[in-house]
Amino acid sequence: MPAAAPAALPPPSSIDRGGVEDGAVVFENWRGEADKPAPPPPAPMPPGKRVGFAIMGLGRLTLEEVLPAFAACKAARPVALVSGSPEKARVVAAQYGIAAESVYGYHEVERLSENPEVQAVYVVTPNGLHRDHVLAVAKAGKHVLCEKPMANTSAEAREMVEACRAAGVRLMIAYRCQYEPFNRELVRLVRSGELGRPRILEATNTQVQGPADQWRLKAPLAGGGALPDIGLYCLNGVRAVLGEEPVEVFARIVNPEGDGRYGDIDETTVFMLRFPSGAIANCATSYGAHESKDLRVRLERGWIDLENAFAYRGQRMRVARRKGDNEAVEEMRLGAKDQFALEIDHFAECILEGREPRTPGEEGVQDQLLMEAIYRSAREGVPVAIPPVKGIDAFRGRETG
Repeated sequence: MPAAAPAALPPPSSIDRGGVEDGAVVFENWRGEADKPAPPPPAPMPPGKRVGFAIMGLGRLTLEEVLPAFAACKAARPVALVSGSPEKARVVAAQYGIAAESVYGYHEVERLSENPEVQAVYVVTPNGLHRDHVLAVAKAGKHVLCEKPMANTSAEAREMVEACRAAGVRLMIAYRCQYEPFNRELVRLVRSGELGRPRILEATNTQVQGPADQWRLKAPLAGGGALPDIGLYCLNGVRAVLGEEPVEVFARIVNPEGDGRYGDIDETTVFMLRFPSGAIANCATSYGAHESKDLRVRLERGWIDLENAFAYRGQRMRVARRKGDNEAVEEMRLGAKDQFALEIDHFAECILEGREPRTPGEEGVQDQLLMEAIYRSAREGVPVAIPPVKGIDAFRGRETG
């Protein structure tokens, strides 16, 4: 017998078909009211319109996090590499479809000026090299995204800001946590005032450091030990949460006896920051304690705990507050996003739109000044007053949504 003719199929509805608004595909929410709405589909820019980045430095951070993050970017793409290892650069260029002629050595940074595909350079080299590399990139006329810490000293950091300003290029410091969704929500919640004034903050970033023959344990390359490497996240994090600058710091450094790795750098540093509002931040960082990267805020009408606040992934947030006659502790579930992609796209959008980034060079200068005060306090054993920072309002208190 011949097969029966299929019944006529109904046409797709608008909820299934979607539509186009402002150049992007959009769908109506298909979920019921009890569930959160589905996020919109990604709307990346066409590759040819994205900002082309050269990545300078092919170490672990670049290969494990930065380059893979470009797959999630909507406004940026990798178009060139700068490395001191030609063999490694050739392999990485082939993996990411980067042309062989767009691979440069550190001694060839000036040639970036001849490559119109490169609009920005992400500097991912050891801290002690940041100053020279940023100055070279600015001289080549390219915008700069520089890894944290910005430099080894505040003097170097200021020089980097001035060089980029003189060259007419933008400078952003890669404070990735300021772009990560959970950290952003914590900032929004604290600054909203719905839980009252923040009184005590606790920020911890620790890990166990390994062999001595690595750049992080060499003072000329690292500029210090645990403080500039991972303690900086605590320092920058509490400043971002409060939206104000400390007026006093007090610190202590403890290094293990007989461990040659810590002759010139700090293993464990704890420091307290006092803010004009009366808030106190207690921060701790160490190369000798099991990994912990948490941020906690105690406010007048509740508390917020952000687990893995400074980690690449795995954030969890709990918020406590009164609910009737009881205490309610709620867990915030936010969609996970690649924080490296978010920071790269933010800088790309700033370049395309001609605006200043959320974390410009001045933000890095301030952290360098504060770290110098922390080291001074630990060295002298006394609190150190922090003078008001001129021009801080140029970046402090930027949008938090």
